[in-house]
Amino acid sequence: MPNIDITKPASGSRLVQAAGRSLLVGQPPEVLKGLKLSGQEHFDGVVLIDTRERDGSLMNHVEFLLYHFLFNLGAYASGEKLLLIGDDQAIKQAKRLMKITLLGPDPDQFKQWNSDPALAQEWLGISDDAALRGPDQQILTVDDFFTTYTFDANQVQIGDLVIEHTGFDQYRFSNGCESEDLDLSEDTRIQPSYPTLKDYHSAGLAKFSLEVLGGASGFSPNEPCTGLALCHNGEYLLVDAIPFLDEHLLARGISKNQISACFLTHIHDDHCALFPLMQAARVIDIITTTEIFEMAIEKLALGLGWQDTVIREHFHHIPIDPGQPINHFGLIIKAHHTVHSIPTIGATFTVRNGQQTNEICVVGDNHALQKVQSLHEAGIVRSETLEPLQHLYQARFNLLIADGGAGPLHGDPAEFTTSPAERIVFVHIDELPGQFAATFSVASAGKRYTLIEGDLSLYAALIHHYLKTWIGDVGPNRWLRSLVTNAAIKNYNQDDVVLVQGQESKGYVYLILTGYCSVVHHNDHDTKTIATLQAGDLLGEMAALTDLGARNASIVAQTPVTVCQFSEDAFTALSNDPKLRAQLTKRWQLRPIIKNLAFFKALNSTVNEQVSAISELVEHPLGASIAFDNAHLYFKIDGELSSDNPLIASNETLGWQPFGLEIVGQAVAETAVKLMVITREDFETTRRSTPQLNYQLRKQVQQRSSEPAPWALSI
Repeated sequence: MPNIDITKPASGSRLVQAAGRSLLVGQPPEVLKGLKLSGQEHFDGVVLIDTRERDGSLMNHVEFLLYHFLFNLGAYASGEKLLLIGDDQAIKQAKRLMKITLLGPDPDQFKQWNSDPALAQEWLGISDDAALRGPDQQILTVDDFFTTYTFDANQVQIGDLVIEHTGFDQYRFSNGCESEDLDLSEDTRIQPSYPTLKDYHSAGLAKFSLEVLGGASGFSPNEPCTGLALCHNGEYLLVDAIPFLDEHLLARGISKNQISACFLTHIHDDHCALFPLMQAARVIDIITTTEIFEMAIEKLALGLGWQDTVIREHFHHIPIDPGQPINHFGLIIKAHHTVHSIPTIGATFTVRNGQQTNEICVVGDNHALQKVQSLHEAGIVRSETLEPLQHLYQARFNLLIADGGAGPLHGDPAEFTTSPAERIVFVHIDELPGQFAATFSVASAGKRYTLIEGDLSLYAALIHHYLKTWIGDVGPNRWLRSLVTNAAIKNYNQDDVVLVQGQESKGYVYLILTGYCSVVHHNDHDTKTIATLQAGDLLGEMAALTDLGARNASIVAQTPVTVCQFSEDAFTALSNDPKLRAQLTKRWQLRPIIKNLAFFKALNSTVNEQVSAISELVEHPLGASIAFDNAHLYFKIDGELSSDNPLIASNETLGWQPFGLEIVGQAVAETAVKLMVITREDFETTRRSTPQLNYQLRKQVQQRSSEPAPWALSI
């Protein structure tokens, strides 16, 4: 009998070949690309692991694996089913997720969402036309694609292969002669399998431009999936959220703090990986139709295993109706329906610059126009959908981003040869056919299309925004204006050193305007990255406020960065306002404390600054009587307590507890005691407006408890 062979096609997954089976354990984003790059494309089953999320990525992406299994490996033609192995809840949720992404909503869901009945009927008709059918021509359901094996007493047997669930993300595979253990918890970093090429220099902010995060399909092994970042007046709106979004933003030098919104075209895996936006420092606007938003929330809830009411807390939905433009802070967005296997939209983004109108049209995933016309003739597609789509082929856009993926569900480049658009760029395609190479171009990661260049006014507005966010209402406006007026803009390449450890301050304080920086500390022997900073964070302000003189760490540009350089004298004068100086000094004292508290360790620097702004340090002398109530959250920083309530003496977090039982009562300070205190009201306000804080707190509660969290999804 052959040996058990275990290989690693991508971080967070293993391909196990044993007893005539080939099983993929763990399904991180774009794992299919890892399989292709490793030359091991064949598999006949997937094992759903315990971890739902690791290192900012969901770990149960089955969608493109199923497509590959059905079509590229020939299972649809042969009638073979994919083995789906896991615990009962994970299997049910995975199948439900596949139902909504593969087949789309059902009539009851459209009624629940108050969808236009005629539009719902169109979507159902398009879905039926694209649906897979059995030999009897009946539409196949999700159950027809899978053979499920549920762990019973932590064991599954498939023929001669026995799989034991030996621990969290741990498995043993036995074929009757030998066994091999697998521990997926070893993979702490989840990264793309393909190389991510990073920009070295900053292109600068634009008044209106489009940057390509990726332009390929979910089957292209060497390129990221299709995702765009539209820059309007220095802020970014994503057009879809692609797998490994954080890595691709990092590659382009775009901080997540620079993202304010996401226009979501549809929920297929190569376009809808919203989980990283659940960990933003501010609530991200999701601009899409009600139906697509509801589908996206359900998809994320099923992927994470959390109730949809909790998922909704992390986003702000801005509904858009195709044909009815919205004005998003000066950016005019007019959506249109496309014809795809599930509800999908595209949009035209318009900016008026004086007397000039600039337009970028993103068609979205769409059938070839000839196919759409045939569906219209068959009475499936309405004229209200067809006519706006036909207009896209005839309009003189400044930039047209079109679906060139061909095949049964995507567009045909040949249909755009008569388009009057100034520039036509195709997505969902690796390489244009030869006859179009001199006519069109292909979207590749790192390309940038600028319609309106930026100027210094963008940076002035951004500086004022970040300073007001960082300092809050305690900052005097006149000094803020003075800082902005006298600021200098500096650009740094990736890997450039912005500040040098041990060097005198040279009289400057810096505000990061774009990108990411690493805080690096070195001694005589080694160098260690101790923090990551991003757009909106200040550098060197404490040297100015505390007269430290020399920098205590180096700051290195992790991506291309743009910074604003202030005079230390002006910044120090600003901070001489007693109220502001007290606030900044308090935050300087709290910053290292908050960073080391278990509650906040996973948070980025921006969120920790928000926490420090609402926190207070309180010291109690030996013998003091201290009351812990349910109107405050207390963190014991130093010292010992005695109390009739044993929980007070044994816990570091006291008083009101977010998502937990309160620990209240009287205590006596056995030594000098130092507490960090946050009012319940301030904490809840900050949590609700800060997705990363909300998510990470819930995650901690879930990890600490042996029982399911109250918001755990059960279907």
